[in-house]
Amino acid sequence: MKKAIISVLCPFLLLGLGTTGCKQADKTDTLLTVDVKADYPEKEVTLQEFMDVEYIPLETNDEFVTQGAVMAIGDKYILVKNYANDGDIYVFDRATGKGIRKINRKGQGGEEYPFIVSAVLDEDNEEMFVNSSQKILVYDLSGNFKRSFKPVGGATYMDVFNYDKDNLICYDMSVYYKDGEEKDKEFYHAVISKQDGSITRGIPIPFKTVNAPYVQQGDVVAVASVRLLIPCRDSWLLVETSSDTVYSYQPENNRLTPFLVKQSSGEPEVLITMGPVTERYCFIRTMEKKFDVASGRGFPVADLMYDKQEDALFKPVVINADYTGKQEVDLTRNVGNGEVATYQALAADGLVEAYTDNGLKGELKEIASTLDEESNPVIMLMKYKK
Repeated sequence: MKKAIISVLCPFLLLGLGTTGCKQADKTDTLLTVDVKADYPEKEVTLQEFMDVEYIPLETNDEFVTQGAVMAIGDKYILVKNYANDGDIYVFDRATGKGIRKINRKGQGGEEYPFIVSAVLDEDNEEMFVNSSQKILVYDLSGNFKRSFKPVGGATYMDVFNYDKDNLICYDMSVYYKDGEEKDKEFYHAVISKQDGSITRGIPIPFKTVNAPYVQQGDVVAVASVRLLIPCRDSWLLVETSSDTVYSYQPENNRLTPFLVKQSSGEPEVLITMGPVTERYCFIRTMEKKFDVASGRGFPVADLMYDKQEDALFKPVVINADYTGKQEVDLTRNVGNGEVATYQALAADGLVEAYTDNGLKGELKEIASTLDEESNPVIMLMKYKK
């Protein structure tokens, strides 16, 4: 009987220690060991104390109506799509939020994508890479087709990011289908050519047996989609669910350095990944490897925060100071571009309600005063302090 595959969207992030955020920890630093099943106290922190915040109100008109699913953030542009598979890609000006153009190349032809897994914005080359899992299609920023290529060796790319002028960096999630078996490739993180997808460099993380975010009950298989590759300033943070160690990758010397070790025992198994790493705080996300077929729910997540100054772990409560009340922020759900640690789409109806109730302050209050309930979302970028 054919197995049913359930994909559970559960984005994950990563971690690094040291006095310079995501950069390599000093040799004198102690590798952090996290007991993911221990009980930690809550600690409330204010977002603006350790992050710079930028708000982008996306222009709304008859052509530009979007749910605000951010795909890529550049210095000049931001790419947004809808959650439905309608093929629309919106290009907005990052500085002003003004809509520049809407692109749609959805289809079954050789120059088209059947669906969008993710997209990469390459402003240096004025190109956009649309990842359709089994194929990557390259367009200019007006939507004109330029070229395409298939992943090497049967790879299936979930995470794809801009690496440098000539290369992308990717994670091959085909390993998920080897759960419980020995790995079948030397590496699953790789730097690949922007021209033809050939592998420029593999980045092997040591492990033997595949431990995927994958639960099978009878003929039903549930798979959580996990963020295993995170840009963080001038380095990359790499997670492999088959390893208990989180690594930092330094491009300038092709060096892989361990940053964190997970400690746990018993059932259900807990997997670990990371969120932003700032001068003081490291945000960590855990996920229980369990799924209930009857309810269709599972892979519960929880956040932890390591405070380097106090040398202690907490359950974080992160508050956005631009609200008069205690509006919490999720730092570990989305991935930025190195400069931007993470982001969140703020729904217009919620902002209008908060504005009406005198629940906003500063720039966010001014932006909300110009919105109505049918406006496009406001994109909140949370950036590493310079």
